[in-house]
Amino acid sequence: MIAHSGEYRKKNGQRGCVMMNNFIFENKTKVYFGKGGVKEYLGGLLANFGETVILAYGGGSIKRNGVYDEITAILNAAGKRVVEFSGIMSNPTYAKVQDGAKLARENHVDLILAVGGGSVSDCCKVISAQANLDEDIWEMQYTKHTLPTKFIPLGTIVTVFGTGSEMNNGAVITNEEKKIKGALWGAQAEFAFLDPAYSLSVPMQQVISGAFDTLSHAMETYFGKPDENNLSDDINEAVMRSVIRNTRVLLTDPENYDARSELAWASAMAENGVLKIGKVTDFQAHQIQHQLGAYTDCNHGAGLAVIHPVLYRHIYKSGAARFARWAQNVWDIAPKDSDEETTAAGIDALAAFIKEIGLPTSFAELGIPADTDFRAIADSTNVTAGCCKKLTRDEICEILQECL
Repeated sequence: MIAHSGEYRKKNGQRGCVMMNNFIFENKTKVYFGKGGVKEYLGGLLANFGETVILAYGGGSIKRNGVYDEITAILNAAGKRVVEFSGIMSNPTYAKVQDGAKLARENHVDLILAVGGGSVSDCCKVISAQANLDEDIWEMQYTKHTLPTKFIPLGTIVTVFGTGSEMNNGAVITNEEKKIKGALWGAQAEFAFLDPAYSLSVPMQQVISGAFDTLSHAMETYFGKPDENNLSDDINEAVMRSVIRNTRVLLTDPENYDARSELAWASAMAENGVLKIGKVTDFQAHQIQHQLGAYTDCNHGAGLAVIHPVLYRHIYKSGAARFARWAQNVWDIAPKDSDEETTAAGIDALAAFIKEIGLPTSFAELGIPADTDFRAIADSTNVTAGCCKKLTRDEICEILQECL
């Protein structure tokens, strides 16, 4: 986890964003990366926790690909009482969180084991916290501005890569009643298994969407502040190039284990805090997509793919030097006569890549109708402090309409 560097800087009387900010860095999640890790290590880890384990998962694909049988056999051999919590949706709802918390309390659960992608992980992080609270966690965080401190231990087994959710304590939950898709802070996993082989049974469209989500996380960090040269951004450029390269490999060689391994670790790297060290992040595209998702339930990675080029064409003049560096170092764009021209070519390269990998380039392709209430979406979108340009509600609405 990272103590947000902007807050730390204020405490120490520092101003400005020219140099890397002060930071405190820690990440508590122990990662078991590679083929066969669950079989080799999960049984031993379970000895550290009590008898009752919630096994949480999504729509049931883990039952079709053998992962469910593998995990339940290990849980049974360890003498655990297994309580199943299934049906976690791709955009997990606040109601689903409350269902899980109720189940955890009723069964006096000792460990939550989240098996799946970021949606399952996010839902379980908040369940872990809500189950130990006497108050509503949404109101606690959004009204009282306080955070939970007690959690049911959480472990993750990642089968779908892209979100990097296993590496932090942030979650994105859709509150259907309030029509808000927002961040909640819950538990961070004690351990995470990242076996790239598990992704082989995932539909390719979902793999590609996840890879783009990773690229989006990296870009949203890179375009934060400070925008001067720093080590975090040097590492970030390598992560972005790796995601682009290995996504292209999968287009021609879908079962390439090495490419899937690189994408799995890039996903974790983008959200384990390393790229964010000393940064105030951007994440304006994510904020727009979150509210779009609250109103339309669209796929997260696909929504980001539509939004990013349109957003960047709106804001790049406010950060032309940084965008030009990104164009040259990530997309291999030769320098043009001006930073703005170089940037324009970089954004075109991003848009071309999105089309190349088969992701949608318009809301129409996502099935989002033209009469969607974009005004309401814009008015409820969080405006971030890290974006190089502070957008108005009218600009956000204009961006959404241009995505049609």
